Amino acid sequence: MSSSLQTVYLARHGQTEGNVQGRWQGQLDAPLTALGRAQARTVAELVADEPVDAVFCSPQGRAAATAQVCGERLGLPVVPLDELAELHHGAMAGMSPDDMERAFPGELALRRQDKYRWRFPGGESYEDAVPRAARALARVEASGARHPLLVSHEMIGRLLQHHLRRVDVATALAGGHPQGVVYRVDVSTGEMTTLGEV
Repeated sequence: MSSSLQTVYLARHGQTEGNVQGRWQGQLDAPLTALGRAQARTVAELVADEPVDAVFCSPQGRAAATAQVCGERLGLPVVPLDELAELHHGAMAGMSPDDMERAFPGELALRRQDKYRWRFPGGESYEDAVPRAARALARVEASGARHPLLVSHEMIGRLLQHHLRRVDVATALAGGHPQGVVYRVDVSTGEMTTLGEV
């Protein structure tokens, strides 16, 4: 990564109705729950004393709503980036794992065998989205921000970590991103620390 980016803060959107129902949302949307709105406020407080100089978010409403709370707390505008959208779940969007197994028997087993290359039917794989995550970071860098907050999703967030931390994809995909916490990445070293309680 270029040295113009010094620290990147990664946040996930707050809890949604889809999360509560166990549905994989992909690029569909669902409103934040009361807990999700509280988690957005928590994220905003976690970065309030950090040197955040820009806020970017996924175009999905759940991420935008979370980012808006942060932007208001920080006094910064929120810039949506299409490249920060969650992985496209294709025909599986909005389904629970049980729904997926009924509609696409055996697909989740194939996913477990090769999580990186497996592609959602009619959607994306992690491998497909790696260049998109890189483009997102390039756009953030081109903005001149040095300490940006990126509010996105768990799956695309893993790929942002892959690039920022310079870790292999297996390491990145093994991690998760709880709601209501912020990951702070030192771009020069790739070191990541957690703000908030996991």
